[in-house]
Amino acid sequence: MNETRMKNQRVAATWVFVLVAGMMLTTAKNVIAAEHPPAVKPNIVLFLVDDMGWMDSTPYGSQYYETPNMKRLERQSMKFTDAYAVPLCSPTRASILSGQYSSRHRVTSASGHQPAAPVDASPYPAKAKANEQFIYARSKNYLDIDIVTFAELLRDAGYRTGHFGKWHLGLSQQHWPEQHGFEVAFHAEPSPGPGSYFSPYGVHDSGEPSGKHHVGTITDGPDGEYITDRLTDEALRFVEEHQDEPFYLNFWHFAVHGPWGHKEELTKQFADKSDPRGHQHNPIMASMLKSVDESLGRVMDRFDELGLTDNTLFIFYSDNGGNMHSNVPGGRGMDVKQGHPKWDFVQDWKKWAKDQPPTNNAPLREGKGRIYEGGQRVPLMVRWPGQIEPGSISDSIVGPIDLYPTILEAAGLEKPAGHVVDGESIIPILTQTGVLQRQAWFTWFPHLNPAVSVRRGDWKLIRRFEPHPKYPEVRELYNLKKDIGETQNVAAKMPGKVKELDALIDQFVQDTGALYPKPNPDFNAVAPSKPDDGNSDPIAGLVARMCKVVKTEKAIRIIAEGRLPFLGTAQVRINGPLTLKLRARSTAGGTGRVHWRIPGQQTFPESAQVVAYDLPAGTTWQDVLVPLPIEGKASVIRLYLPAENTAVEVQSIQFMDKRGREKSWDFAGVTP
Repeated sequence: MNETRMKNQRVAATWVFVLVAGMMLTTAKNVIAAEHPPAVKPNIVLFLVDDMGWMDSTPYGSQYYETPNMKRLERQSMKFTDAYAVPLCSPTRASILSGQYSSRHRVTSASGHQPAAPVDASPYPAKAKANEQFIYARSKNYLDIDIVTFAELLRDAGYRTGHFGKWHLGLSQQHWPEQHGFEVAFHAEPSPGPGSYFSPYGVHDSGEPSGKHHVGTITDGPDGEYITDRLTDEALRFVEEHQDEPFYLNFWHFAVHGPWGHKEELTKQFADKSDPRGHQHNPIMASMLKSVDESLGRVMDRFDELGLTDNTLFIFYSDNGGNMHSNVPGGRGMDVKQGHPKWDFVQDWKKWAKDQPPTNNAPLREGKGRIYEGGQRVPLMVRWPGQIEPGSISDSIVGPIDLYPTILEAAGLEKPAGHVVDGESIIPILTQTGVLQRQAWFTWFPHLNPAVSVRRGDWKLIRRFEPHPKYPEVRELYNLKKDIGETQNVAAKMPGKVKELDALIDQFVQDTGALYPKPNPDFNAVAPSKPDDGNSDPIAGLVARMCKVVKTEKAIRIIAEGRLPFLGTAQVRINGPLTLKLRARSTAGGTGRVHWRIPGQQTFPESAQVVAYDLPAGTTWQDVLVPLPIEGKASVIRLYLPAENTAVEVQSIQFMDKRGREKSWDFAGVTP
């Protein structure tokens, strides 16, 4: 019995020891946990450049621009090769803050500097011009105040939030960044670009002198101060003031948008430099990018000095593709130095930049304002030490709607109830732990050359809402892996793929509530004459595009309302080859062309089945004969007239075959 009691006592002592030791270890663990609390929430920075194209930096292959700090960031980041934006700035910015496609939040154009329409106003205009086939919905001119931005969620979770630079999401104060979750805001009047890149920065709408009443919260600095530098000063001041608490920095540069203000001393460095690729030549753009790169370097250096780099999610991004349409001869001047005099782009910079737009996006097709890759593929680099492998590359298809859920996940926050988020967090991509789940990427762009596109894997389909003189095919299909320049439209060869991607667009339109263009009930391409003698209308059978047709006593006058005006017809039902006899006159003259398609063709071939002709300048009637090697019957013929700059008068149009059969229009009332 004593032996048993002693054994039990030893067992009890052992358990007491284990219990006490466990308590001691638990206490020690709690002490250690108290001394080493969980990591603080990361700081978050969005460094957004305006109008910076996919090829506008050394990380993405430019051999003309000099961007060493962007190169430094590339070595520390994950670089995305297939990142997208909307082809214009305001829709991208609204999608960033809302996490929604532009078809859902309805900011679809860069009109944030215009007065807001009444809340109860119809999104569609009451009517369209008689020669316009569709009525297109208007873009919202502001980011709806009812949309819950991620800045609001960060602010409510204890983040300090600051916006610095371009806004362009609402003219009136009720739509300024301060109403969308930003505690601090330093922004100028919300026009597409600043009044000037050099202080004084602009004037109030009332016309009062600059420096007194700016629309926005930006203030003038010393005369000649450069706004890119000033924004950097203000952004870093915000960072320094809040370095001991989590912050979100919304740093949205004005550069490299017009009016293309640049530091002359930097511009001169690029005056005689050439691009080995043979594409980029504009020293003004090179100068502006150099200033943005210097701004990036200052931010990176200061974060290192303050010890903030390791706990900061840093996003470098652009709002749309590079600008390839501005500053051609006759365009706006360049804002160059203190006092901001205007240098004429053609005259003063002729040696360097005649006929040169701000940039060139090659090998991508076209640029800003276009739905091709040059208009919407942009640079994106993301750095987050300890989370992202430095120097890594991703070909994941991502875009502005993805920043909202990504930022919330990084901050440990949930999506708000009742707010639809179209994007996906790219944290699994950044950490290389997963992939995105969505089927495809969509771009809704019902302006300029209205269209919607879908990207799924290597395939991209563009669906245009109506033919355009420059883009006559309403379906364009490209394999971007094989044809990144979108040079070979294979839609006619792959109807199955077109049908598959078309179905995705249909579902996207339905899911996001996209406002599809409506048929114009008043559509009548050419206003009919009013016959009073029982004769048939001499204009019947012609459809006008990008132009207005005015019937005169002896002719019709073609007045351009867009690029490449033309008259189209499906009434020429005789076999080719044909000869066009055009009797017309124009004081300016110019080159026109005839384009046709034959039965079975759904689109107009881009280079085949087109013939050019010259209309001599003068005030007398000219007879122009144009041989048309049409095989069989043409289903549709388009007659492009050189009316872009000066109206063209047409007295008659006649298509004839070799046997003398014809289809003609006599606008003078008699045979010429």
